[in-house]
Amino acid sequence: MTRESPFGASRLPVAVLGATGAVGQAFVRLLAGHPWFELIEVGASERSAGKSYAEATRWLGDSPIPAAIAGLTVQLCSPASIRAPVVFSALDAATAADAEPSFAKSDRIVLTNARNYRMEPDVPLVIAEVNPDHLDVIAAQRKRRGWSGAIVANGNCAAIVGAMALAPIQQRFGIRRVFAVTMQAVSGAGYPGVASLDILGNVIPYIKDEEPKIEEEFCKFLGLRESDHIQSAPMVVSAHTNRVAVEHGHTVCMSIELNRKGDASEVEAHLANWRGAPEATRLPSSPERPLVLTKEPDRPQPRRDVDAGAGMTVTVGRVRRDPILDIRLVALGHNVIRGAAGASVLNAELMASTGRIAKP
Repeated sequence: MTRESPFGASRLPVAVLGATGAVGQAFVRLLAGHPWFELIEVGASERSAGKSYAEATRWLGDSPIPAAIAGLTVQLCSPASIRAPVVFSALDAATAADAEPSFAKSDRIVLTNARNYRMEPDVPLVIAEVNPDHLDVIAAQRKRRGWSGAIVANGNCAAIVGAMALAPIQQRFGIRRVFAVTMQAVSGAGYPGVASLDILGNVIPYIKDEEPKIEEEFCKFLGLRESDHIQSAPMVVSAHTNRVAVEHGHTVCMSIELNRKGDASEVEAHLANWRGAPEATRLPSSPERPLVLTKEPDRPQPRRDVDAGAGMTVTVGRVRRDPILDIRLVALGHNVIRGAAGASVLNAELMASTGRIAKP
């Protein structure tokens, strides 16, 4: 049963920046009819500003543009044009660098999918079920940067999927080293993304800037909140990233060295029983289970498992002994939903339910 809205009978006005792109469209789908939030504004580039959202957007969804949003006039991505107190940012890194702080300085909460501020020590990089206490550094962020709003980041799409599988293991056993190999869906490259003649029947063993993101973000996700910053976990991560001919769903194969030794059956049992932080349960976007363990020898698979929990559940399988490290496993999650827009929406719900977003 979903919790009651912290805003009573009304809904909190929100906006989406970069609303015409692939992740922006995912935000629009998830926010259309949301029980707590009302999408009142959409922002995009100068070439789209002034048009209706339907006119400005090459819609990628199987279902039509939500009727209540199709007629919204696209605004410029600036605090002078967008008045909502909470903004979800799907901006590219070049635009986000200046735009997102301008909103934070103007008393707005920015929930960003961009990479720019993820690794700043006073910016929480949050998976709601994994590290909700990292939101406590917002006070230090405001004090240090002199703004009344805040920036809260969600991670790289593959890093979120992998970190959700690692979190229960880190909490129970501790982790010393991780070797990760990804097989990442083409939707992770945005639209139009990878050229068809490059990806069909092929694997591309390079995604620009992706490996450092995973190597750094695993550690920050699983790190500790200090009084005014996040201290990354002292683990070593080696990542290889690959683009594969799959529409949605990032697969992460990992070998893991534990601090406290445990056999595969112990790790598997802990993964099966893990439910995540209680404050992240029963929110509108919370899946019944954030992590599902499959014992079928050939799962998880994107075609069969990517939509688990309406795209918010990460499926883990093939937990077994590793002959070099200790444990190896496979994790799969929806890169556009759990790995991007859905993660930000869930973070906003978490902030609202814990009093970090107040009714204006």
